[in-house]
Amino acid sequence: MSVAQITEAQISLIVDRFYGAVRTDPILSEGFSPITDWDDHLQRMRDFWSSLLLATGRYKGNPVALHLIHATRIHPEMFERWLALWHRVTLDTVPADVAAELQIKARRIASRLTSALFGAEGPNLLSIRSTKPAQPYKSTPIFDESTIPEPLLRSHQLRRGTWAKLTVLAGNLRYHQYSRPPSSAEIHSSVIIPPEVPHHLEIVGPVKCQLHFYDHKPHLDCSIVIERKDNA
Repeated sequence: MSVAQITEAQISLIVDRFYGAVRTDPILSEGFSPITDWDDHLQRMRDFWSSLLLATGRYKGNPVALHLIHATRIHPEMFERWLALWHRVTLDTVPADVAAELQIKARRIASRLTSALFGAEGPNLLSIRSTKPAQPYKSTPIFDESTIPEPLLRSHQLRRGTWAKLTVLAGNLRYHQYSRPPSSAEIHSSVIIPPEVPHHLEIVGPVKCQLHFYDHKPHLDCSIVIERKDNA
C-alpha cells in the first residue's frame, strides 16, 4: 500500500488521534493554546492532509503565515516533539510503509516551518530518519466488546519469546497485569504485553481492538498512565 491509497477515513483517524495527544502534551499544548474552536481546527487539518495526500484541493490556508502569527509561542524543540508524536500515531494507525511516507512528508513540512520561524538557528529536522519497524508475525481480527475472546478476559500469559501489542482503535479497555507490583491501565491507544506475565483485559464499554504478535519487543506508539496496586 502506498500513501496515494490512503483513505479519507484513515486521514481523519490520524488527525483526530494526533491532535487528541497534542492537546494533553506538556510541551506541545502551549503552542496550540490559542485554538478555541477545535472542531474547526481538526476539519482544517483533515482538509490539509487530504489536499497534500490525495490532491483534493480542499485546503486553502497558508501554514507558514499562520505559524508566524503565533511565533512567540513556538519553540524549536516543539517541532521535534511534534514529529515524534506524529511518528507514533501514524505508525499505529496505518501500515508501516504508509506511515514512513507520512513521516517523510511531516519532516519536510516541519523543516519549512522551522526555516521560516527560526532561520539557520532552527533544528535540522530533515536529518531525523524514520525507521520502518519489523512487522508482527501474526495479527488477530478486529474485535469489539461482543467478540473479544473470553480467554482474554481471564488471567493468562504469553509463552516465552512472544510479545504482543494490544491496539485500541476506538473506545477503551482496562488492562490488568500481575507483575510485581501488580498494575492496571486504561488503554486508549496501545500497550505492550510482555511474555510470561499473567494479565487479563476488562471491557469497560464499546470498544474496537486488535492484537499483534511479535518475536521481539515491539515499538510502543503512545504512553499510557499506569496505576500501581502496591497494596494488592
